[in-house]
Amino acid sequence: MRDEDIIQIEAPALRAAERLFLPQIVDGMATTLRHLVSRNLRRTVQYPEEKRPLRTENYRGVHRLNRDHDGRVACVACYMCSTACPAHCIHIEAGESPWQDREKYPVKFDIDELRCIYCGMCEEACPVDAIELTPDFSLVGRSRDEMILGKEELLSVFDQTKRLKPRKDPRITGYPNSGSRPEQSDAGGEAAETSHS
Repeated sequence: MRDEDIIQIEAPALRAAERLFLPQIVDGMATTLRHLVSRNLRRTVQYPEEKRPLRTENYRGVHRLNRDHDGRVACVACYMCSTACPAHCIHIEAGESPWQDREKYPVKFDIDELRCIYCGMCEEACPVDAIELTPDFSLVGRSRDEMILGKEELLSVFDQTKRLKPRKDPRITGYPNSGSRPEQSDAGGEAAETSHS
């Protein structure tokens, strides 16, 4: 390395007050006094008696498996969520579907909630809106096994949170029972969508 490539950085000279850190101490004490005096800046919440309001539309808490209009699991076992998951915490076993409107369904669907990083990639990757993150953050378990949620547990989370956060229910090509909005369920729109695929 050449001498001209080396940059010498000199430490700035500190005044006497700065060497004693007096300005920083005064600033810290002023902030503390401002928080003690003003009630408008109160941010402490006495959990669990008090809870802060959550933005339910984008909060990423415990997962759920959505149900379709007939009460069945909406998942079609396409493995998109487990493929997109950076933490590799979703495990699916597919089986032949007993219903006529789909080829596969999940025989087994497990999510390791301790391994999950709650990034929402599974929710974004799902083509049928079957997996979703809910506003529920109070998941508690006494062992690691209790924190691995199976298909039935994930479906029960849907039953508990469907009023708080309704399913988006998009129109899906090839699945006639999907899409709850009237403008999406007309026959002309369905024919146009299937002709593109």
